[in-house]
Amino acid sequence: MNRTVVIVFAVFLLAACNNYKNSAKRIPVAEVGKVILYYDEMPQLIQNGTNKSDSIALIQNYINKWAKRELLLQKAENNLSPELRIEISKQLEETRTNLVIYQYQRQMMLERMDTVISEAELENYYSKNENSFILHSNIVKALFIKLPVETPDLDKIKILARSNDQTDMQQLESYCYQFAEKFDDFNEKWVSMDRLSVELQEDIENEESFLKRNTFFEKDDTNSVYLVSIRDYRLRYSLAPFEFVRDDIKRIIWNTRRLEFIQALENGIYNEALKENSFKIY
Repeated sequence: MNRTVVIVFAVFLLAACNNYKNSAKRIPVAEVGKVILYYDEMPQLIQNGTNKSDSIALIQNYINKWAKRELLLQKAENNLSPELRIEISKQLEETRTNLVIYQYQRQMMLERMDTVISEAELENYYSKNENSFILHSNIVKALFIKLPVETPDLDKIKILARSNDQTDMQQLESYCYQFAEKFDDFNEKWVSMDRLSVELQEDIENEESFLKRNTFFEKDDTNSVYLVSIRDYRLRYSLAPFEFVRDDIKRIIWNTRRLEFIQALENGIYNEALKENSFKIY
């Protein structure tokens, strides 16, 4: 057996070096019972520059794994009870059926389903289903800045961070690009208070009270100064802003369309079969 394996490796390496993979004649590499592993079924294991001994080791390892799995499969097939064979056949057929149906539905959706969702449709869904968009956590629009304690003009940066003026914001960004360890406006989107807690590296007790009392917050430690400018906030149990749930609404509408499309597709095929007498109930 060892001699056979060595010969196979030599043939395999020769094939790899000469790029025989695309040859019409398939090259056998190993055999278990009547099952043959061919060279073109193996992944590309050998990289340029790999020496001969390492190449042989890689190939041998792959062949051994393949052989163990194939031997186990053949052993199992020869020793399974008839009941388990029947059960496996049923499961395989069910899996195949589900996969074929899924791929056909997916193909039909790509070809025929309307995937364009307008902004008006999103806003209309939001206004008609406001009770479904109640916040379960406090959210904010905020600016977060982390600076070294030795940052020059720190007091001026604090003043600029409080401002909503566009010119002041440009000046603030200039300072922060020079000195800040982190400068983040979260893309001007709503974020949870948990996100701010992570940035501040501390839990904020009584978030509702904190938000009502603060439009600007600062803290420091031995190394850094942390600044938070809160531009807007919404408290838990209030209506979520449209832009905060916009993507969720889009997913809801798309999933509803998908389910409706699949249902219509199934009903259409069913009714067509009845009309053509290709489906009968006895």
